[in-house]
Amino acid sequence: MSSPVLLIDDDGQLLHATAQTLELAGFDVTPLARATDAVGSIDSGFAGVVVSDIRMPGMDGLQLFERIRAIDAEIPVILVTGHGDIPTAVKAIQDGVYDFIAKPFPAERLIQCVHRAAEKRNLVMENRRLKHAARQAEDDFPLIGQTMAMDRLRQTLRQIADTDVDVLVTGETGSGKEVVARLLHGWSRRSKGNFVALNCGALPEQVIESELFGHEPGAFTGAQKKRVGRIEHSSGGTLFLDELESMPLSTQIQMLRVLEMREVTPLGTNEVRPVDIRIVAAAKIDLADPEQRKTFREDLYYRLNVVSLTIPPLRERREDIPLLFSYFAERAARRFQREAPPLSAAILKHLAEHDWPGNVRELSHFAERAVLGMMPPAARQTTTAPAGGDGGTLPERLERVEAQIIRDTLSAHGGDVQETIAALGIPRKTFYDKLQRHGIVRRDFTQKTDG
Repeated sequence: MSSPVLLIDDDGQLLHATAQTLELAGFDVTPLARATDAVGSIDSGFAGVVVSDIRMPGMDGLQLFERIRAIDAEIPVILVTGHGDIPTAVKAIQDGVYDFIAKPFPAERLIQCVHRAAEKRNLVMENRRLKHAARQAEDDFPLIGQTMAMDRLRQTLRQIADTDVDVLVTGETGSGKEVVARLLHGWSRRSKGNFVALNCGALPEQVIESELFGHEPGAFTGAQKKRVGRIEHSSGGTLFLDELESMPLSTQIQMLRVLEMREVTPLGTNEVRPVDIRIVAAAKIDLADPEQRKTFREDLYYRLNVVSLTIPPLRERREDIPLLFSYFAERAARRFQREAPPLSAAILKHLAEHDWPGNVRELSHFAERAVLGMMPPAARQTTTAPAGGDGGTLPERLERVEAQIIRDTLSAHGGDVQETIAALGIPRKTFYDKLQRHGIVRRDFTQKTDG
């Protein structure tokens, strides 16, 4: 989608020529002869860039900038100036103008400047959209997502939440299996009962049976008090069994009876106690595959697999990653009492290219580190900041402007020194001094290696 550009200039011929230049570069240009017409076309939802001449009858470019800044201070405004207006333009940059371009200018200089401004505006709008979506998605955390897979998952959860069917959830580590279980519990009439979670892989075989079924005093060495097991404690609510594939074989046999009879016999007693439970089980492997299932009982798998849900890994729903990052960053910012970092191009690139083997959990930790300023090098912003307002003192911003103008002019003239000096209108010695100061290598811009 092409970025919109409002182009304002009272010189009809220049307006037409500049509009054509930007349209050929792929921008959606609206040419206007008066600044007052532009004001009526702009609101805080304007997703583009404003390019305006400074000297115009009626409302001039600086007055237009002030009006735009009052509407939305993050709309990039680029001012086109004559040589006599450069001191004024420098002051405007200090006030927040994105950039200024001095006449006459190479077409490529304008295109690059508008392109950078459009990228910045796109990031601003994306940040706003994601923050709004993250706030709206609080109830679905962390099933936040706009992909079809997540939409189907949410719909399925709401359809089955208020039933008593047992559910088997499959997904990679960190994908949000427990959150699915908690949503099923929270969205059901069982929400008034207990949500009881047990990680089957975290307990040794000799302990898990006591944890699940409970025990009476003296049932085994060290059993001094009666203990209500997790199954009985979850009666009327939901029992979540995580890492089900790790459950010992002997416990699987006992769980099969619990599922069939809906009753439990604590260790050390012959008393049978009825339980009203719903089980949500989660596995990191595909229990339907005999090779992955290994020693897990097939009959227990089929008994639990009344409804099966699969949570897709992040790498299969990359469109949701920026939204999740925004949510986690906002949450971490509140927790650490810091400002949430905006979504820069570098962060977006890292979010898109990383495989996220730890899924939602890994992304959450990454967002926390970002809020604390501890991002990896790959996610740090390394590009040169635009001239108009991405930080630094005024002299530092002007240095960036000057360096970019020299690079653009060298590029436009294929690295030819004479043509570049003539276009810049500066002495040769000054030109070479500036190359050295800005670290610009002329040969990088030559169309072919010198003989």
